[in-house]
Amino acid sequence: MFGNQQKRRFIVIGLGNFGMSVARTLHNDGHEVIAIDRREELVDRNAGEVTRAVVADGTQKEQLAEAGAENADCGIVSTGDDLTASILSSLALHDLGVKEIYAKVISMEHHRVMVRLGIQETIFPELESGRNLARRLIGKGLLNYLNIAPGSSIREMIVPPKWQGQSLKELRLSRTHGLVVIGVHDQLRDKMNIPPDPDRKLLVSDTLLVAGHDAAFLKL
Repeated sequence: MFGNQQKRRFIVIGLGNFGMSVARTLHNDGHEVIAIDRREELVDRNAGEVTRAVVADGTQKEQLAEAGAENADCGIVSTGDDLTASILSSLALHDLGVKEIYAKVISMEHHRVMVRLGIQETIFPELESGRNLARRLIGKGLLNYLNIAPGSSIREMIVPPKWQGQSLKELRLSRTHGLVVIGVHDQLRDKMNIPPDPDRKLLVSDTLLVAGHDAAFLKL
């Protein structure tokens, strides 16, 4: 996570690959994570990777409340393959007063159902991974992509050969390309520098976090 963020309590329902990836990342970033699944073997397998793992039915409001969902800042519903469970779990979190709810969906129809129910934040991993792959295929040195507004993005990218050995001050990217480097990841030391040192020479092993208009990236 970027900067010093306040510790939050998350409740993750559904401990498949996606749900555990989210839970593990949040826990490793220092947040409290309560992980819930009705399958005891998954709960036992992942108990050491979260704050607390509970065998419970995520569609049942009473069981969620007993697990601590009422005090959660955010809920993540990762039972996307089971449409009914996804809907009921999201509604149960809403009824318990959880203000921020994210639901994994497996189709646009699933997404539309969740939106009609008032769950505005949906996650479509297959769609997003497909889009990111396409952008990597057509992008120059693109490693990751985050759309922040229509026509604008933050991109993780390798250092283009023509930038290597130069400092950000020398490159003047905001003036020459309309791009802003917000971070430099020193891969050799595994250290993310935010904000970056404008006088440090960029290395071939570095990766950059760059913000700007998509049209500007196409001109690189």
